[in-house]
Amino acid sequence: MNQRISGKKPNDVAGAFSDGAHMRSLHRKPVRAFAFALAALAVYASIAFAEEERMAEDQSADSNKLAQALANPVANLWSLQFQFNNFQLTNDRWNNNLNFQPVMPISLTKDVNLITRPVIQVYDSVPYSDSQGSEQRTTNFGDWTQLEILSPAHSGHWLLGLGPTFIFPTAGSVYTGQGKWQVGPALVLAYMTPKFIAGVFPQQWWSYAGDPSRPNTNQMNLQPIFSLFFEGGWNVGYSGNILANWEAPSNNRWTVPIGVGVGKVVKFGRLPVKIQLAGQYMVTQPSPVGQKWNVQIQLTPVLPKLIKETLFD
Repeated sequence: MNQRISGKKPNDVAGAFSDGAHMRSLHRKPVRAFAFALAALAVYASIAFAEEERMAEDQSADSNKLAQALANPVANLWSLQFQFNNFQLTNDRWNNNLNFQPVMPISLTKDVNLITRPVIQVYDSVPYSDSQGSEQRTTNFGDWTQLEILSPAHSGHWLLGLGPTFIFPTAGSVYTGQGKWQVGPALVLAYMTPKFIAGVFPQQWWSYAGDPSRPNTNQMNLQPIFSLFFEGGWNVGYSGNILANWEAPSNNRWTVPIGVGVGKVVKFGRLPVKIQLAGQYMVTQPSPVGQKWNVQIQLTPVLPKLIKETLFD
């Protein structure tokens, strides 16, 4: 006697098994597609992460190099420095100024660079006493300083520079300038590695013309250079300029600061900018009124070099 399985014919049973296999295959396809998508996503994520890590390392290396170059007074790098100084004076008044300091090197030959460094000063809220003894304040331009330094392009770890420096009497007030045409020498002597820079940057001026009613000048500005460089474009170093007025008595001619600055190179879009905050205390200053404290902020955007070729072969 022929038996039936679940009331189906043998052909029907084979068809049922075939349909089940087909359904299992259909179920496996989305699972395989999902697994393939996960694998592809994992590979893409690993590639993207590696690329992002490489870009971060490249950016950190670029920041380190820029931090080192911006600490170098004779670097072959164009920049625009905005230096905000907030001085507390020994009479407890405040004197604020802005120094705009572009640095514009050009290659005279493949071995010699000419670094042009003007300093344009704007004094804000300079305190003074009028003829009646009342306290007044003025805001105006200060004298213009112009520095031209010749420097070897390839001097290894040693940084060398020599050239003339000028002060032009462009001040808009007798309280913000000296009223004299001045000239003298400038020197850069430093030693630099990827970890630190140490050196000196003195400038000396003598007056040779100008307002005859204003006193003659014989003065020096000495910038000690010392910075330590860290990963990520960070630097920590000395901040301040030692000033000497050689016309004053020996016990009343020096302004000597002790200061520390902390800076970092960051990027705003594609524009690298160094941001630095510094504090300075003057251990000695001339009387009757001199600088006592200074809180200084520097913003230094880095520009593409506008004159890239050498001027003379």
